[in-house]
Amino acid sequence: MSPNRQPNAQGDRGAWARRHNHALVSLARRVWQDDCTLENAFAVICETAAETLEVERVNIWRHDTEARLLHCLHHYERSSGRHTRPCDAPLRVGNDYSDALGEVRVINLGTLEREGDDSGLGEYLRRHGIGSLLDAPVRSAGELLGVICHEHVGPPRVWSPEDQAFAGSIGDYVAMAHEIDRRRRLEGRVRYLELHDPHTNLPNRDHLLEVVHSALRPMHGGDNGLVAIHLNLDASPHEGDAGHELLAEAAAKLRVELDGSATLARVRGNAFAVLPHRHLHETEALNLAERCIDLVQGHLDQRRTATIVTAGIAFSRDLAAPSADNLLRNAETASQNARTARMVRCEIFDAERHRGLVTRLRLERTLREAFEAGDMRVHFQPEVDLDSGRWVAAEALLRWCDGDGRCRPAREFIDIIEGCGLIVPIGRWILHEACRMACQWPLRDGRGPKLRVNLSARQFSQAGLVEDVVAALSGSGLQPGRLCLELTESALLPDVDAAAQTLTRLRELGVCVALDDFGTGYSSLAYLKRLPIDVIKLDQSFVAGLPDDPYDLAIVQAVAGLARKTGVDVVAEGVETRAQARTLRECGVARAQGYLFSRPVDHETLLQGFAAV
Repeated sequence: MSPNRQPNAQGDRGAWARRHNHALVSLARRVWQDDCTLENAFAVICETAAETLEVERVNIWRHDTEARLLHCLHHYERSSGRHTRPCDAPLRVGNDYSDALGEVRVINLGTLEREGDDSGLGEYLRRHGIGSLLDAPVRSAGELLGVICHEHVGPPRVWSPEDQAFAGSIGDYVAMAHEIDRRRRLEGRVRYLELHDPHTNLPNRDHLLEVVHSALRPMHGGDNGLVAIHLNLDASPHEGDAGHELLAEAAAKLRVELDGSATLARVRGNAFAVLPHRHLHETEALNLAERCIDLVQGHLDQRRTATIVTAGIAFSRDLAAPSADNLLRNAETASQNARTARMVRCEIFDAERHRGLVTRLRLERTLREAFEAGDMRVHFQPEVDLDSGRWVAAEALLRWCDGDGRCRPAREFIDIIEGCGLIVPIGRWILHEACRMACQWPLRDGRGPKLRVNLSARQFSQAGLVEDVVAALSGSGLQPGRLCLELTESALLPDVDAAAQTLTRLRELGVCVALDDFGTGYSSLAYLKRLPIDVIKLDQSFVAGLPDDPYDLAIVQAVAGLARKTGVDVVAEGVETRAQARTLRECGVARAQGYLFSRPVDHETLLQGFAAV
């Protein structure tokens, strides 16, 4: 049927309607494929529209509502089969046309008098010999995005109702293609953010795991395999953690050094991982790791940031079975070993140590099961008044009753539960359990003994810490003033300003704060000035030399004097002899704990000790 056809018979109109519907169904199957890009969708839509409506040209335009301009996004010419995106200037349209786009389903310009229209649209039609237009607005979520124009070259043409309905559907298809592309781009952006570090724009650990996993799959034995290098930046407590800006600068320098020869990722707060794109022998891997260390260390030294950079290297050949996670863990373990040694900048993962890692993982699983089964206990280390000898406070201590009936102290497994994050739920449980027990302690002169509970660095960094403390106090009924939370310097180090805010909120509850192991860290005196501290616990390393070591004696005297002047209480740890206790009392230290007075005890024994006169 010719373009000027007028299907009056019901059968003819039905046949054309079916043809149009078949075209739309086929179009849907081709366009809504996962691998169909927006440009490909535009091409298929334009081809289908041109063939079905038997027009020479189909254009998709973006509409600039304020300027009343049309910008061509895609042009299709049926006779040549050519798809282009013209670079012509935008097409200015009249107010009537622009307004109609926002109101109607299709614009039928089949009776347009080309010679009498001097608008931008009229000039466009005359230039291309277009006698009729059938335009369908493209709308998404009520917003006008643009228009798809079906352009008949030659004499004016009358568009049938079926043609107009089909054109309106084509406009809907363009809108859906645009929406699908928008959602894909949004999902792609979300996926990108999920797999990249926002500060350095590097792949994160999850992304690197995917890369390693894909690389491990085709490997089959032999000496070939992957190498993973873990770079750790251990910031000095004098300076605090290396900030995001410094890490971004270090990442930029590593990118230049690697020059596309390896995948660089940020896998921890202060750590990078390097995955070379080819297998490296041990010497080559060491040389690359040393170059990376020198590069980052030199940059941080230049910025006067006191940071120690260490590296760990792991080879996939040492894995019992292909595992991306284990390869990265092995490299991190080697880096940690180098950091612990302090005299070594780089270490290679020793496959023999893997057995210890497996044992550690098994113990981690056992500890999780023990916690869930209720096999954890709270014991207490009494604190005494050096003048009266009375038990006046107690520090809550974690104990694990293992399957052999032993009650194991926390020092045997604390690094494991801290490393795997189990310390957070266990620490929360200790806080609640200890507060509940402290409510049973006998009063003396209307006052109950003080309860001291340790907080790990991971606990302290949790956003819900203050809420946990509030819940423990309200759930047990313990007076806030009887609770003292103990923190080590490592818990305060990462962000002193944030730590100060958290400690202030805790003190507003009425809770006391103690600085544990005082004197062993880098900045203990600075913390007394910057942070709201109520109690300092003098580390046992300064008590052990009393009364004979003049340096220990001078330190204890200085700390006691400083505490008196600042209104901070002092508790000495690790007291084992009467001479030590006497010297501490002479120096002005009023309270202490240690084996001289009592070893850690269960709750029943603690109650008896509190009740003793």
